[in-house]
Amino acid sequence: MFPGCNRPAADCDAHHIIPWADEGPTALHNLCLLCKHHHNLLEPDKKRAPELQWEIRIATDGIPEIIPPRYVDPHRRPRRHQRFRQPAG
Repeated sequence: MFPGCNRPAADCDAHHIIPWADEGPTALHNLCLLCKHHHNLLEPDKKRAPELQWEIRIATDGIPEIIPPRYVDPHRRPRRHQRFRQPAG
């Protein structure tokens, strides 16, 4: 799920983290739920450099992380949906 997006799961599509066209498996370890807007935002564009695109990965703890393009965050710090953030304290 994209940070800040509150669309219910029923309104979302499964997104292949490694694209299906690039032989990414249709398996839980390669899928996450995204609303249509964020699904389109995260579709890779082979004409643009990766650092200029939004990217997604699964962290070592199994949680999806969104990596913003450099024009949003020059350090490209991973972001998580608020449901997966650690509580402060």
